[in-house]
Amino acid sequence: MKTKIAFITMALGFSLVFAAALPSGLAQESHVGPLTGNASSGKPLYKRFCIGCHGPAGDGQGENAPWIDPKPRDFTAATFKCRSTPTGTLPTDDDLDNAVTRGFVTTNMPSWNPLTPQQRADLVAYIKTFSPRWKTDKPGIPIHIPAETPVTIQSVLHGRELFQKMECWKCHGPAGHGDGPSAATLTDSKDQPIRPYNFSTGSRFKCGQTNQDLYRIFMTGVDGTPMPSFADVIQPNDAWDLVHFLRTLQTMHTPELALWQKYSSEHASEIKPIGPDAASGGN
Repeated sequence: MKTKIAFITMALGFSLVFAAALPSGLAQESHVGPLTGNASSGKPLYKRFCIGCHGPAGDGQGENAPWIDPKPRDFTAATFKCRSTPTGTLPTDDDLDNAVTRGFVTTNMPSWNPLTPQQRADLVAYIKTFSPRWKTDKPGIPIHIPAETPVTIQSVLHGRELFQKMECWKCHGPAGHGDGPSAATLTDSKDQPIRPYNFSTGSRFKCGQTNQDLYRIFMTGVDGTPMPSFADVIQPNDAWDLVHFLRTLQTMHTPELALWQKYSSEHASEIKPIGPDAASGGN
């Protein structure tokens, strides 16, 4: 009997030592909708699908990284571009899941929608093991997105004025092609060259495809890049006007573009150019 008790005690001791030796980050969980993701289940998925770019340590130094531009995300910094939370704060688990599901247009990061929702939740949990911030900080509180204002030509014109006044054109270019005079000088938080977004690339933006997604980008900023948050700079109605103008820069049929094309055909002589020559004549 004593031998049996001693054996059980020794076995429990080994179990505790083994548990203590495991990376504590693997206890990390994610909560995506009704699903609970587990890092231990996400680790083999990461090794299969993500390690080649993001690296074994999650620092963006995978074997494919030298040939990728822009560079893979460094998860150890816990700085994420696409969030529903204020600038400088951690994203929610749903934010990370959205990024994994959606992918990033104009980059090498594809959509992982073919994975099951549970697999993506497990991946999110494992990604959170790479930075100690997930143990010390809580995600920010998602920003409030008010109801969109009506799409009118007045809204588009005001958004165009804001694009000029806030000097968005200096990075994104007068036509929104990402070729402004400052574009070649921009770097991200790791001093890597970074290109401003080109609005003519299609229907999607960096962090989504709806007007609400674009509004969110203005108000949260794109952390790790020169794109700041405008939450303390513009009012919600102004932000919606800017959204409506930016829609006119896309090479697709939108209500905003239809309004602009009609107006510009009837008032061509009144329209000021965007950029350094905007001071000369017209609206």
